[in-house]
Amino acid sequence: MSQVKDGDTVKVHYTGTLEDGTVFDSSEGRDPLEFTLGQGQLIAGFEKTVLGMTAGESRTVKIPAEEAYGPYRDEMVLAVPRSQFPPDMSPEKGMQLQVGENEGQGMLVTITEITDEEVTLDANHPLAGKELSFTIQLQ
Repeated sequence: MSQVKDGDTVKVHYTGTLEDGTVFDSSEGRDPLEFTLGQGQLIAGFEKTVLGMTAGESRTVKIPAEEAYGPYRDEMVLAVPRSQFPPDMSPEKGMQLQVGENEGQGMLVTITEITDEEVTLDANHPLAGKELSFTIQLQ
């Protein structure tokens, strides 16, 4: 069996968990994830784990935040006056919004706090700053 190398298109089944064991994503019950190594389609630590695997092989790995979604960055949290939201909009904690659209490009933010005066928006990826564990099986 040949080992997976950069440029190969592969299929994997995976389960991703947080440090406390909570599953945040899984291909269980779905088609396997298909991607081409070396194209940056997935987080670096995931791709690094798949390199060198052979068909049918399984690996479990811990991926540090730096090789996953990066560190949590406080500068990506912004309090915005409520007056900047449309009057007919009712912001709710946990709501995700697309902001700053420019030529079709926007940033996904999550509302993390709401007061009478301000709405706090967090542009960090929800998994930023977290060590992730994956069990990966190459198909």
